[in-house]
Amino acid sequence: MRRMTIYFYSPREQPYGCFSNFSRHGIAMDGIWWPTVEHYFQAQKFAGTPYAEQIQRAATPKQAANLGRSRSIPLRADWESVKDDIMLAAVQRKFETHETLRALLLATGDEEIIENAPGDYYWGGGADGSGQNKLGQTLMRVRARLRGHHQSTEQ
Repeated sequence: MRRMTIYFYSPREQPYGCFSNFSRHGIAMDGIWWPTVEHYFQAQKFAGTPYAEQIQRAATPKQAANLGRSRSIPLRADWESVKDDIMLAAVQRKFETHETLRALLLATGDEEIIENAPGDYYWGGGADGSGQNKLGQTLMRVRARLRGHHQSTEQ
C-alpha cells in the first residue's frame, strides 16, 4: 500500500484544514477557554501577564498570532525550552475535546502530516519543504497517543 502525505495549512481547506491552529476549535487550558490553539499558544509566551489576557481576547487567531509575535513585550525567559511541550499539550487538548476532529486525525492512519506553511521553517515545512515541520510532528504524536488511549479503552 502506497503511503500518502497529508498537507494542511489554511483552516478553510477540506478536509484537513481543521488541523491548523487557526481552526475555530476552542480548548480549555489552565481553567480558561481559548477560542483557538493559536490564541493559547501565543498567550503562553507571556503567561501570567495582562498581555496574555489581551491575546486570549483577540477577535481572530490571526490577531492573536500578530500580538504573540510582537516583541514590544519581552517573552518569558524559558520560552525556547517550553514551546514544544506547550504546543503538544494544546494540540492534544484540541483533539481530545472535539470528537469529529479526533476521528479525522485517527483516520489518517500512519500517513505523514505536514503543515504546508511556506514562511515557517520551524512549525511548518517551509517554502521548499526543508522546514522542521514541528506542528506536523506534533499532530502525529497526538495521533499515536490518541490511538493508544482509544485501543486501551476498547479492550
